[in-house]
Parts: sequence; C-alpha cells; structure tokens
Amino acid sequence: MTMLGFASGLPLALSGFTLRMWLSSEHLALGVIGLTANIGLAYTLKFLWAPVFDELAAPVTWRLGRRRGWLLLVQGALIMAIAGLALSNPAASIAGTLAFGAALAFVSASQDILIDAWRIETFALDQQGVALACYVWGYRAAMLISGAGVIALSVQTGWHEAILLVAGLALLGPLATLLAAEPVVPVLPHTNGFAARFAEAVVAPLQEFLSRRGALVMVAFIISFRLGEALAGVMLAPYYTSLGFNRAVIAVANGPISLAATLIGTALGGWLVTRIGVGKALLLTTLFQTLALLMYPALGLFPGQPHMLVITSVLESFAEGFQDATFLTYMSGLCNRQFTATQYALLSSLAPLALRTIGGLSGFMAAAMLISGAGVIALSVQTGWHEAILLV
Repeated sequence: MTMLGFASGLPLALSGFTLRMWLSSEHLALGVIGLTANIGLAYTLKFLWAPVFDELAAPVTWRLGRRRGWLLLVQGALIMAIAGLALSNPAASIAGTLAFGAALAFVSASQDILIDAWRIETFALDQQGVALACYVWGYRAAMLISGAGVIALSVQTGWHEAILLVAGLALLGPLATLLAAEPVVPVLPHTNGFAARFAEAVVAPLQEFLSRRGALVMVAFIISFRLGEALAGVMLAPYYTSLGFNRAVIAVANGPISLAATLIGTALGGWLVTRIGVGKALLLTTLFQTLALLMYPALGLFPGQPHMLVITSVLESFAEGFQDATFLTYMSGLCNRQFTATQYALLSSLAPLALRTIGGLSGFMAAAMLISGAGVIALSVQTGWHEAILLV
C-alpha cells in the first residue's frame, strides 16, 4: 500500500509547482505559467471516466484482473508521460511541454481512481485506517521527492535529468501492482443497461443533494473557498524567482519542514473540529488562509532572504493542512448517508475547481498589473506582484 501511495504521489508536483518552477527558470511569460493550473482539471473531472474501469476489462493486460490489469496499463502510460515531459523543451515548444503535462495529469488521475478502488476492495473495513495511513506516508514522501527533491537536484543536473529520475522511480508502481493480489469481488449480473446504472449511481445522488434548501449556496461556498489560493498560489514559482530566491533555497523552504507544518496543521485542525465544531473551525481556517496570503506581499520587503521564505512557506503549509482537516470534515457532513461515496466524490471534485479553472487566469492578471504598475498598493519595485496577490 505504501508503494502504491508512493506511485500515486509522484506525478502531482510534476504537473504543478515543479513544472511552474521549470517554466519560470526558462523565463516564460506569466500567462503561460498560469495556464499550467488548468492541467490539473483532470483530477477534478476524474469521476466522469471512472465508470469505464468498472464496466470494461483492460485491453492486453486483462489476465491480471479488472483492477490490476487496468492499473498496470495506466502506470505504463504514466511512466511514458513523465519521460516525455522530461525530454520536452519548453523554451523551444511550450505546447509540447504542456501537452505532456496534461497527459501526465490524466493518467495520474486514472491511477488514483484504480488505487482507491483496489484499496477499498482489498482491505476489510477495520483495516482501511491502517491502509490509508500507509498510503498517505508513501504519497507524501513521493510529493517531497518530485517537488523539493527535483527542484534541488535540477540545480546540479538540469531539469531533464532530474525529471527522468522520477520516471525511474515511477517503476515502483508497476512493481507494486505485480506484487499485489487481485481483489476477489463477486461480479453481479446487471439487470439494467449502463445508462440506467449511471443514473442510479450518479444522477440520483446529485438530484438528492440539489433538492436541499440552500444547496446552490453550499456549492458556491465550496467552489469559492479556495479562490484566494487559486489566484495567488499558481504564481508563487515566478514570484519567488522575481524576488531573487534560487532553486536551492526554494527547495529547502518547501522541503521536510513544510511537510511537518502541513501534518501539524492537519492534526490541530482535526482536534479543533472535535472541540469547537466545524463552523468555528472554518472561521479559524479563513484567518490562517488570510495570514498566509498576506505573507506573500510581505515577503517582497525582504527579497532574497531565505529565512523569510521559510517562514512564509511554513505558514502556508500549516494553513493548508489546517484547511484540509476542517474543510473535508465540513464536506463530509453534507453527505447523505445513503449516497455518501458519490456525493463526497462530487463535492471533493468541486473544491479545487477554482484552482483548476480561474487559477489559469492568474498569470494574465499578474502580467497586466506588472505592465500597468497602477494601484494603491505599492510596496516595492514588484508593485504588480503584490497587487495581484493582495487582490485575493
């Protein structure tokens, strides 16, 4: 389970912050860098093609079983996507790099679907907690490697070699799949067609949720809750670069210390939810989010000073962990127990929607503000940056 968690965590940073750091080091336009946020839309929409893995057998690898057959096929495509990204040249053809990034996100989201299904079908209910803990540890370790690790290594080897190393590490995924046992799940005969089963599995839970009083307000709240992060977070890589921080310093700031801050924030958030309730905990979440966002323009007053970057990154990571605990609890409470799985999957897909869509415009907004230089907030030479970040 830990190996599968590791395989699942490797691609996320490669199509996110690490990719934006690479494009920033190539001095590409802010608008182009911002568009990388849209690459992750596959993670939000993965529920749309998830039924395919339930309904159809994997081509070629079907002998391994329904779950392992698809998983091995997807993991092979994942390794090729990482290798393609590593061998691409954003300075010469940004379209090719973004295409490989989008392909990577798609196969990564597909892998997540299959690993979750394998875990649920393999482990008994009383073993799910341990299985998830192993998964999370592997996932976080992989994110640390493909994030801070790749950024730090790129200083010595260059981006191509550093990302190719991740493609090699991704081979642990197929190895784990081959070592795993295919879950024994009784296949029940279908009495209805696919359309009827889809309506029962997806449409009915959605209709139940939307029929509630205030449902649209809840949906709007879930989508907009991370809007500030969507606009500011996507521009962090070029922002740090513009302030004179080199890749080694950025890697340290986003390394183990930030991971520890995330875990502490998650633990504290979970504890406070049980002590003061979800509503009050969400109010504290917005406070921590605001403080984290305000640290970004404050960082501009101390350009090139590593200790300020570490403080900023730690506070942002703590706020993110705290948010995960409180916000996920809030969404869990919205689910009807009759439709828990589907409704939670749909709500959790809505949560990062602002990041995956509106976040793609952040680069154009930042570029426009940098060009105009207009506004009431002028903290330093990087006026446009601070306007763009304080705007959220």
